[in-house]
Amino acid sequence: MKSPIPVLYTKAGCPWCSEARQALVGAHVTFTEKNVSVDTAALAEMRRLSGQSKAPVLDWEGHVLADFGAVELKPFLAARLSPASR
Repeated sequence: MKSPIPVLYTKAGCPWCSEARQALVGAHVTFTEKNVSVDTAALAEMRRLSGQSKAPVLDWEGHVLADFGAVELKPFLAARLSPASR
């Protein structure tokens, strides 16, 4: 069963990861963050989900957005936060 709480996979020192974190906080989205720089299991999970090792990766109930910036995150969040997607 997929978790209803999104998982944000990040790397230490990654500016796009910081941007993604700030966008989620700004949108009042509760999320779990997994730092793949220090968590090898999370890195393997991220690679399995996204097919690559670049961060950030956001998994929201099986909807995966990989290697993204703010431009790509905005429509993804809009779709996930819309009443029709719930």
